[in-house]
Amino acid sequence: MTILIKNKHTLIVDDFKFRCCIGKKGSTNNKIEGDKKTPIGTFEIGNLYFRKDRKKKPLTLLDCFEIKKDMGWCDDIRFPKKYNKLFKIEKNIKHEKLKRKDYKYDFLIPIKYNFKKPITGKGSCIFIHLTKNYKPTAGCVALKEKDFLIMIKLIKKNSKIKIL
Repeated sequence: MTILIKNKHTLIVDDFKFRCCIGKKGSTNNKIEGDKKTPIGTFEIGNLYFRKDRKKKPLTLLDCFEIKKDMGWCDDIRFPKKYNKLFKIEKNIKHEKLKRKDYKYDFLIPIKYNFKKPITGKGSCIFIHLTKNYKPTAGCVALKEKDFLIMIKLIKKNSKIKIL
């Protein structure tokens, strides 16, 4: 099963077509940290992370993990061993906080871009997450919660995402 990002507004899974949004500056073959672009390619996906204090565990074949207040995703190029990885937040390391005040990370799935042996500066924190207004992201793929919940019922642990 492949999640297909056909263009900057369309996500397709099986026979389902959803409206989505991607990076503010479109997609790229040459992703750079902070460029507001979504990486082009076919990537594995990670586990589902969710806010248990706001949402119940959804129906999905993905492994689900509660987002804790000390969870972050490192985007600090000064720390290559932690770069583009989930970690326990440390004050001196730049990161994306997973337990946000807004709703965007109530559900999220990491896209395994620049993941196995991350190259610092090539981009990090690329997620599938929520949106309410389809405003462009900083490089992630975002969709409405009702569509996200349908998508995660269809996909499996070995599903991939293909971004054109």
